[in-house]
Amino acid sequence: MTEQNGRLYPDSELEAQLVEWLPHQRWFAAKGHTITGVRVVLRQPLAEEPGFGADHLLVAVTFDSTPEQIYQVPLGYRSHLPDELVPATITAPDKAARHSVFVYDGLRDQEVIGLYAQSLALGGTRGPIDLHTVPGTQIEPGMRGRALSAEQSNTSVVLGEQLLLKMFRRVTLGINPDVELHLALAEVECRSVAPIRAWIEADIDGVRTTLAMVQDFAANSADGWSMALGSVRDLLIEGDLRADEVGTDFAGEAHRMGVAVAEVHAHLAAGLGESERSAAELAAGMVGRLEAAAAEVDELAAFVPDLRALFGEVAMLGPVAVQRIHGDLHLGQVLRTPERWLLIDFEGEPAKSLAERRRPDTTLRDVAGMLRSFDYAAHHSVREREPDGVATQREFRAGEWAQRNSAAFCDGYAATSGSDPRGIGALLRAYEVDKAVYEVVYEARNRPTWLRLPLNAIRRLTQP
Repeated sequence: MTEQNGRLYPDSELEAQLVEWLPHQRWFAAKGHTITGVRVVLRQPLAEEPGFGADHLLVAVTFDSTPEQIYQVPLGYRSHLPDELVPATITAPDKAARHSVFVYDGLRDQEVIGLYAQSLALGGTRGPIDLHTVPGTQIEPGMRGRALSAEQSNTSVVLGEQLLLKMFRRVTLGINPDVELHLALAEVECRSVAPIRAWIEADIDGVRTTLAMVQDFAANSADGWSMALGSVRDLLIEGDLRADEVGTDFAGEAHRMGVAVAEVHAHLAAGLGESERSAAELAAGMVGRLEAAAAEVDELAAFVPDLRALFGEVAMLGPVAVQRIHGDLHLGQVLRTPERWLLIDFEGEPAKSLAERRRPDTTLRDVAGMLRSFDYAAHHSVREREPDGVATQREFRAGEWAQRNSAAFCDGYAATSGSDPRGIGALLRAYEVDKAVYEVVYEARNRPTWLRLPLNAIRRLTQP
C-alpha cells in the first residue's frame, strides 16, 4: 500500500493500537484479562487504491493469566472516513507518526465487504487464504453486503440478501465445527439447517484453519429468543389469563422446535456415527467445571455440596450413548422461517477448546441447553425490586411459562426421536445444572446484573 491508503502502516504500530482496541469489542473473549502483547500472524492485502485500502488481518494476543488467542480483524484504510464508519475506528491519522489514514474495522464498510463477496465469487487462493465452494454452488459476483448489528461472538454479513457470511472473530487452529457439521448435514440433506455454500481457510502455524463460512441467508425469519420474550411479555401483561389462553402462546412453536432438534440429532448420528462414554467420565467433567466456576464466582460456594451429590448420582449410571451435537443450543441459535425452524451456529461453547467442542456428547446436552433458555426467557422479564405480591405473581407466571414450553419442546423431541429426553431425569437435570454453572461464569464476566438468573435456576434445580 502507499502511505495514503495504509500499506506503510507498520505491523508494530497496528499491534500497539489493537492492544487498546480489542478489549472493547463484544466478540473479544478474554475480558478481564490483561493483554501483554499483540503479534500479526497474517496480513493479506485485499485492495490498494487512492485513498482506500484493505487487509485481511489475523493477530495472536497474549495475556498475563490465560493462554494465547488468535483473532481476525479485517482492516480498512481511508484518508477520509464517512460518519457511519467513525464508531469502527481503530486509529486516526497521526501527524507525529506521519500517517494520514484512518484504520478501522473493515467488516463495517460495504466497500470492504464487497471485496470479500467478489473473492468468494471467484474462488481459488489469495496468498495464504483459500476460498472453497460446495460442489454445484455458484456465487454471484458483485453482491453488496451489510453487517448484522446483533451482538454475538462473530461478525455476520448479509450478501445480496441471499447469503450469510460469518467471519469467526476468535480463530481456533483447526477445522471449525460449524463448517464440519454443516457439511455433514448437507450430505444427508437435512432441512433443519440453512445449507452451507462456501468456506474460507488458511494455514496458520502449519494447521488448516477455518476463517469464515457462507450459507443461505434465512430471509423473513425471527430468532427464537425474540419470539419467546414477546410471548412472556404478553403473558405477564395479561395477569388473569393462563399461558394457553394468551394469543402469543409459544407452546406450539416449542413443540415444532423440539421436532427440528430431534431431526438434526438423527441426521448427525446417521452422518457421523454414534459411540458410548461412561457416565462417570461425563460426571467428572461436570465436577471439574463446577470447581473451576466456584473458584471464580463466590456465589456458587453454597451450592457445591448439593451439586456434587447430583453429579455423583450421574456417575453411577453406566455407559451413555454419545454422538456429535450442536453443543451450545439455546433460543438465540434457532430461527423461525415461514416454513420451519432452523438451527444455526454449530461452533459449540466458545469457552471450550476445539477438541472439547468436537468430542461426542449425549444429545441431552442440547436439550438441557434449550430448557435453560426457556427458563432464561421466562425470568428475564421479572424484576427483582417489585412489590412482594407483584413479584411473587410474576415469578409464578414466568415459571408456568417455562414449564409449559419445556414440556412442549420435550414432547416434540420425543415424538420425532422415539426417546423422551425426560426418561433419565437425573442425567437431564445434571446437564441443566452444568449449563447453569457455565452461565454463572459467563454472566459474572460479562453481565453481572444477570447473575441472579442462573443462580436462581441452580437453587430451583437443587430443591427436593
